[in-house]
Amino acid sequence: MAIITISRGSFSKGKEVAEKVAKRLGYHSVSREVILEASKDFQISQNKLDRAIHDAPSIFERFTYEKQKYVAYVAAEILTHFKNDNVVYHGLAGHFFAKNISHLLKVRIIANMEDRIVSLMEKDNLGKEQASKFLEKDDRERKAWSFQLYGEDTTNISLYDLVVHINRLTVDNAVDLICEAVAKPQFKTTPESQQAIENLALAAKAKAALIDDYPSCEVIAEGKSTEISVQVSSYTDTMITDIIKEKVLKIPGVSSVSVKLKPSSLFS
Repeated sequence: MAIITISRGSFSKGKEVAEKVAKRLGYHSVSREVILEASKDFQISQNKLDRAIHDAPSIFERFTYEKQKYVAYVAAEILTHFKNDNVVYHGLAGHFFAKNISHLLKVRIIANMEDRIVSLMEKDNLGKEQASKFLEKDDRERKAWSFQLYGEDTTNISLYDLVVHINRLTVDNAVDLICEAVAKPQFKTTPESQQAIENLALAAKAKAALIDDYPSCEVIAEGKSTEISVQVSSYTDTMITDIIKEKVLKIPGVSSVSVKLKPSSLFS
């Protein structure tokens, strides 16, 4: 049992690879579902969430935490799927949300630009120049997004355990390689790694519940306990502690909450 994340550029055959891997292994394939679930659970439009996990943050969003808020909502949904194990997630950011989980196999699918252009032209009945400009812009946005939010270029191959170039290697070859890799002992779920992903999922749920009011909050979960760190104007603001505890204790699986208040200033 394991988690597989498949990162890919648009029209790189990543979706096809992911769905075939999931079918062969009997895993659950997840992609756009997380947007639909986050939209419903947090009452945010699908369009805003789509932009949040694709477009680079604008200058306004960097100051308002707007994009971080939407990403936190999506992360909570993705990690909920991950904690159930036996899942293939294909899309942006999955490998960032759980990068230190030992039973996570991180895969990058790449394809020649010319092949991607042809696929887009055929799908949307576009001219070559139009398709080329669209894909170049799409790739730039994905790189800028990951760099602004995580300080990493999502195309950096060192982020992945396995990189497959769809060219001489076919989609079915890629499926074979991924299934062979994930069967290795180092990607098997252990009690410790399962607890680690459950901790991340619970922390993500708590952060999603708090981020609208406390955008810079930090959350750590261990078992059923959570530790929340929040910047406030002074240590004496005990009302904030009570509000945070009330919100987080409503989350299924949380039994205790500790809150650390950190003073902030315009110059901190």
